[in-house]
Amino acid sequence: MQKPLAIWTCWTGLILSGCSTLSDMGEAIPDALGRTSLMYRIDIQQGNVIEQEMVNRLEPGMSKSQVRYIMGSPLLVDVFHQDRWDFYYSMGKGKRILEQKQVSLFFEDDRLIRLEGDLKPLPPEEITDMKEARVYPVPDYEKRTGVLGGLTRWMEKYDPDLDGEATDTTGTGDVEALEQGSAVE
Repeated sequence: MQKPLAIWTCWTGLILSGCSTLSDMGEAIPDALGRTSLMYRIDIQQGNVIEQEMVNRLEPGMSKSQVRYIMGSPLLVDVFHQDRWDFYYSMGKGKRILEQKQVSLFFEDDRLIRLEGDLKPLPPEEITDMKEARVYPVPDYEKRTGVLGGLTRWMEKYDPDLDGEATDTTGTGDVEALEQGSAVE
């Protein structure tokens, strides 16, 4: 009787010790699949987009409404410190963070007094005209035609005689005779 009890105890101990690794397997399998092309992870954008051009437009003495117009609504406004606004932006692909920016704005009497964070306003001599720097090439619009329009263009391209002047009204199919002016009978 002691031998089956000892075997059962060992077997139960082995099975239960394996349960501690099962919680890790819940994350290990998606991580392993995420490194292959079998699992798609979407790009995740969090917070407000923060650009250098926006920070350059901020000036000390601006009201909160002017700052909100330029930067958008703050991501964090501390309940106990209403004069501090925090803006945060991150862009992640899967579990990797590709881009992360943070800017904190400080107000006194509802006027901007300073800012801290990853982006600082550039001096006026270093600011280039951002509008001229952004040129996006736009391809010319090609009018899309259906199957018959494409077939007609293809036929005109490879058969220069198809200019629409000669038509066969007799039903014989002799277009060359019509172009030369002879009667087909």
